[in-house]
Amino acid sequence: MSNPNQTMVTEFILQGISKHPSLKLLLFCCFLSLYIIALIGNALIIALVSSSTGLHSPMYFFLSNLATMDIICTSSVLPKALVGLTSEKNTISFQGCMVQLFFLIWSLSSELLLLTVMAYDRYVAICFPLHYSFRMSPWLCGALVMGVWTICALNASVHTGLMTRLLFCGPNVITHFFCEIPPLLLLSCSPTHVNSIMTLMADAFYGGINFLLTMLSYGYIITCILRMHSAEGKRKAFSTCSSHLIVVSVYYSSVFCAYISPASSYSPDRSKVSAVLYSILSPTLNPLIYTLRNKDVKHSLRRFLHPFQH
Repeated sequence: MSNPNQTMVTEFILQGISKHPSLKLLLFCCFLSLYIIALIGNALIIALVSSSTGLHSPMYFFLSNLATMDIICTSSVLPKALVGLTSEKNTISFQGCMVQLFFLIWSLSSELLLLTVMAYDRYVAICFPLHYSFRMSPWLCGALVMGVWTICALNASVHTGLMTRLLFCGPNVITHFFCEIPPLLLLSCSPTHVNSIMTLMADAFYGGINFLLTMLSYGYIITCILRMHSAEGKRKAFSTCSSHLIVVSVYYSSVFCAYISPASSYSPDRSKVSAVLYSILSPTLNPLIYTLRNKDVKHSLRRFLHPFQH
């Protein structure tokens, strides 16, 4: 009897972003630029929030954690994708594939959960401004973030563990530029029912329930804003919420497109486009959408960069 942990395939071949060799150089330059911008932008947010007392509030604390997740997400995908664009054959070991899968699931699920936490933070700030400091205490914020990281690490461990128990004894070409659950399940030569059920449960929780909670928070937020008498207060509230809603819209639409569908209807091209949105563009744009147009962040950024200008 074969060992359920045994795999006949020891490495996978990543198909890559594009099948057209003529596009490789252009894609390499584009993705390398986006990766550098994402790293610098998110690292800058983390540094500013850590060093600037003016940014020691729940909103910026959550943003610094979002920036950390973005760095993990894009770093789990792009370095290997960039290597693939410079080589004829891009392979990844079975162990390396599982490591990449773990960090990708961890960061993606953490970001979805944190977006819900951030929506609740904005709900309390706008609908209950006088009770904001009490309701969003440092202890609660720390507990929420630790809960997000821990729950999502367990979720990633479950999915990665289930994937390692599958047998891969036939084709080993992953129709993607990184290791992802749907294309891996299609390559398995053993039953994938448990994996599919757990994936659907995770989709329902992280994609469905969290999305509904986020929309519920914003339903209350919009109601509160419309009741405000001050036009300036409405403008500031809408400005704060619009940034979060843009990120939520882009992120959820791309993740839904990639994951909320059975493995049998998996579309490589559609999945690649979605993956570029949530693993490359979103981590790059989040610093710009969320903070770099914020007056408090701009002030902290000028103070942070002042010593280097002499």
